[in-house]
Amino acid sequence: MTETLTLGWIGLGKMGLPISTRLAAAGYDIAGTDRDQERISEAAASGVKPAATLADAATRDIVFTSLPDDKALRAVALDGPLFQSMRKGTILVETSTVSPGISAEVAQAADARGIAYLRAPVSGNAAIAHTGNLTCFVSGPKAAFDTFLPVAQAFTRAQKYLGTAEEARYAKLAVNLMIAVSAAMMGESIVLARKGNLAWQDILDVLTNSAVGSPMVHYKAKSLETRDFNSTFSCRQMAKDLDLIVGAGHAADMAMPLATLTREVYGALIGRGEGEADFISTVRLAEWLAGLGEPDLEQNEGRLA
Repeated sequence: MTETLTLGWIGLGKMGLPISTRLAAAGYDIAGTDRDQERISEAAASGVKPAATLADAATRDIVFTSLPDDKALRAVALDGPLFQSMRKGTILVETSTVSPGISAEVAQAADARGIAYLRAPVSGNAAIAHTGNLTCFVSGPKAAFDTFLPVAQAFTRAQKYLGTAEEARYAKLAVNLMIAVSAAMMGESIVLARKGNLAWQDILDVLTNSAVGSPMVHYKAKSLETRDFNSTFSCRQMAKDLDLIVGAGHAADMAMPLATLTREVYGALIGRGEGEADFISTVRLAEWLAGLGEPDLEQNEGRLA
């Protein structure tokens, strides 16, 4: 193992907090910082050393960033003290979902400072981050990936190296596009079945036990059994990612009809006040558009498959 590597973590939010504390539990010397002092205190209670400033966290061998969007990454990496504080020859691992464009700018700045930059967006959500069952897609210098891999294995179940440039960014956007469109389809499918007088649990059973029963369908069907719309990944977050997806497609001279339409679905959910609800709230939007109220969850009690 490579616990002798020192780690710095910038951004102790929904994903950064559970990942950094998992690394601390694995025996790594890790220091973390966040704009929210309560987050730093929470991380410290689980073994992450408090870093007084971003610059303090950035002095480590491998520095991670876990940030909400392009604007935040620009503020930290390009307009902030990150690269001035990092030592030549160290590694920056950026785990967020951001655009290929801003990522390429960070790569150029890192190269100018002699810093190896890995794009390593994680796939999964905050509910499972503490379990080590995330996956990550990685691109950047291969030697840096080889150094990073044992650390990645402490908080992910699978790691895929994809190339030397922005390949990992496109991989993450491609995955999230499939998830977003699938959620929109799932909402309409369930409501169509309700219009055909299928009981709530029956249509969920049909979807999970048919050819479309993907891991995502199984996962979301489980929460839909009780109509649990508490957020694992919010409608607002999905809208942000769809903006990145459409932007990346347009920058590549690619038409994005499904992504664009699905973005409107999430815009409607945000407009209805459901921005912080789970992204599978597409079901509730489809019900509203169809003039349906809440289903009877007891309708097929006693005859579940």
